[in-house]
Amino acid sequence: MDVAPSPALTAGCPDRCVCDDQLVVQCAGQQLSDFPVDIPLATRQLIISNNRIGDLPALQLNYLSDLVYLDCSNNSLTDISESTFGNLRKLAYLDLSFNTLTQIEDRTFGPLASLVMLRMTDNPGLSEIHPDAFAENAALQVLDVSRNNLTALNISSLIALPALRSLGLSGNPWSCDCDTEDLCLWIQIEGFKFQDEGQTVCQGPPDMLGQRLAEVGMQLRSECHQGLGYWDYLFFIAIGFVIFSAGTVSAWVMGVLMVLYERYSKRKSEEFDSEDEEETVTRGAGCGGGGGNHGNGDLSKPGMQV
Repeated sequence: MDVAPSPALTAGCPDRCVCDDQLVVQCAGQQLSDFPVDIPLATRQLIISNNRIGDLPALQLNYLSDLVYLDCSNNSLTDISESTFGNLRKLAYLDLSFNTLTQIEDRTFGPLASLVMLRMTDNPGLSEIHPDAFAENAALQVLDVSRNNLTALNISSLIALPALRSLGLSGNPWSCDCDTEDLCLWIQIEGFKFQDEGQTVCQGPPDMLGQRLAEVGMQLRSECHQGLGYWDYLFFIAIGFVIFSAGTVSAWVMGVLMVLYERYSKRKSEEFDSEDEEETVTRGAGCGGGGGNHGNGDLSKPGMQV
């Protein structure tokens, strides 16, 4: 038919997978225990959900530089890192739900500059997400970390994401204490971003059990800032020492400068007095010699003789 075949077809297709001319590789529900090999390099969508895959090999995955859609849900993934997605700069959709992840490290998703939607729900052991895990995902619009084992979440990088418009947090055992104060206040202020705000509730301490995070933000604010802690006192002591040291040094420098100035002024004053005395003596001697000559001259005049 004189029609160029699809690159996905000419490059072959992994065993037990289906490849079509839309550059989609479908490997879902094939009981795979390893990441499929021989995936066409031009693949745009890769679906490997509902298998038993325990690892995403960075070397094989990063060959798929044109990948925009990756569904890894319902597998046995336990660990991912920055190198896992090192070359997937076009990836816009990533689903890591229903796995066995335990933590998300710093810059795990950093290389994913085009990531728009990230689903990471239903990982029962996921209890820690690094504060800078999403710091470089400026295009991220939807983030869902519902039904994990999170008790706190540092929002320093999330709150700075310019495109973020939807965040799922429900189903986690949130501990409503000073560690989640900023999160609770954020939910209260920008509740429209939280798709399940009504189901995002506290699991501790007992006196806040079942309360929505958006309801306890101001309460935590008042409780967490009542008194000064150990580090506050240490900070004040350090600041006081710095101020005292700076004042002491400044006073010593000013004292030295005043002494030097006083000595300089005294020396200049003595020099001026000495010059005045010498000038006075010189003028006096000149006046005395001139008076004797005038007297003798007067007496020698004929009109003055007796």
